[in-house]
Amino acid sequence: MYRVSNYSIRDIEQLSGIKAHTIRIWEQRYNFIEPKRTETNIRFYNDEDLKLILNISLLKENGFKISRISKMASEDLKEEVQRITDRKIGQSEQIQALTIAMLELDENRFEKIITTNILQIGFERTVLLIIVPFFKKVGILWQTGAITPAHEHFISNLTRQKIIVAIDGQVIDRITDKKFLLFLPEGELHEISLLISSYLIKTKNHKVIYLGQNLPFKDLKEVYQIHQPQYLLSVFTSYPYTNDVQSYINKLSESFPKSTIFLTGLQLIGNDFQLPKNIRLLNKLEDLITFLDDIDSLV
Repeated sequence: MYRVSNYSIRDIEQLSGIKAHTIRIWEQRYNFIEPKRTETNIRFYNDEDLKLILNISLLKENGFKISRISKMASEDLKEEVQRITDRKIGQSEQIQALTIAMLELDENRFEKIITTNILQIGFERTVLLIIVPFFKKVGILWQTGAITPAHEHFISNLTRQKIIVAIDGQVIDRITDKKFLLFLPEGELHEISLLISSYLIKTKNHKVIYLGQNLPFKDLKEVYQIHQPQYLLSVFTSYPYTNDVQSYINKLSESFPKSTIFLTGLQLIGNDFQLPKNIRLLNKLEDLITFLDDIDSLV
C-alpha cells in the first residue's frame, strides 16, 4: 500500500495545468473542491482532490462548462472522462488519462490506453507522441515530489514491459554491419529512454548490444573490446551527479576514441558541458531517428 500524498496548490497547478488562481475561484464559486488545512492553516489537497481536478481539466479541454461539471456526480464525471479518452486520440487527452491511471495505480486502464493508441497510430508514434512526453512529465513530478516513488515505479515497469514486448516482436530479415552498444552508467536505473532507443535502432536492422542499467565502467570496456561497436549510446537521468558529468564524458571519449558516442538525459540537456569531437548530444528522441535515417540511406 502506498502512502497518501498531500499536494500544495502549486503541485496541483503543475500536475493539471490549471492555474492556482483558477482553482481558488472554483473553490469559492462552485464549492466542489474543498482543500484541507494543516494545524498552521496551510491549505493542501489529497489524492482524491488531485484526481478530481485532473478529470475536470480534461473535460474542460473538451468543451465542458465548469458550471455543468460542478453539478455532475462523481461516477458520471469519471465515465465521461473515460468516454473521451476512449474516443479521442489527442495527445493531451491521452497523457492526462495516463496520469490518472498512474495516480490510481490502475493497470487495466494503462493497458487499454496504450493498446488503443498502438492499434490506431502504431507503436513508434505512440512512443513519440504519448509515452515520451508523458515520461517527461513524470520525471518532473517525481523530482519535485508531486508523485511518490511507488507511482513512478508502477508506471515505469508497465511501460518497460510494453517496450520489451515490442522489441522482441520485431522481425529482422537482415542485419547491417552497424553496431550500437547501449548502457546506463553505474548508479543509473531509469531505463525507459534506453529501451526506446534500442527499439528504434533495431527497427533499422542494426545490431544492438544492450547492457542495461547500472553498468560499471570496467564492464563497459570489456564488452567494448569484444564487440568493437561503431556507436555507443547512454542516458544520464540521475547519474552521474552534475559535478561528475564532465569527467565521465571525458572518460568515455578517451576510452572509446574510435566510436561515436551519443548521450542524452536530464543531467545533460540544457547544461553547458564541453563535448569532445566523438561525443554527440541528443536533445530529443527525434535526433536519434534523424541520425538513423541518415546512416540507413548509406547502408
